[in-house]
Amino acid sequence: MDYSMLVVTCPDRKVAETIADRIVRDRLAACGSVTTSVTSIYRWKGRMRRDSEVILFLKTRRRLVSACVDAVRSLHPYEVPEVIALPIASGFPAYLSWVSDETRAPPRRRRG
Repeated sequence: MDYSMLVVTCPDRKVAETIADRIVRDRLAACGSVTTSVTSIYRWKGRMRRDSEVILFLKTRRRLVSACVDAVRSLHPYEVPEVIALPIASGFPAYLSWVSDETRAPPRRRRG
């Protein structure tokens, strides 16, 4: 299981596309796919909520999940964004190879 898919709910398409663009541009994920609108029903701070959202799917390598989560958190407007990483158990080998080719770890920061 060297690959993961992140599921991220966003308030709208613009936010989802902005996050996907940055994460793919930075090569933390190979692809970001944005859904059409969904209705989310949940409890937040003691109150029932019903909101229209979109779902962003990010395909990446397992070792890049933490960097993706950090990037989503820095770009997302929600106080507590939904970011869930799911392992990809298997898939079309050529696609998974492409995911590897299109992603790379962010440069390490120098200590000093």
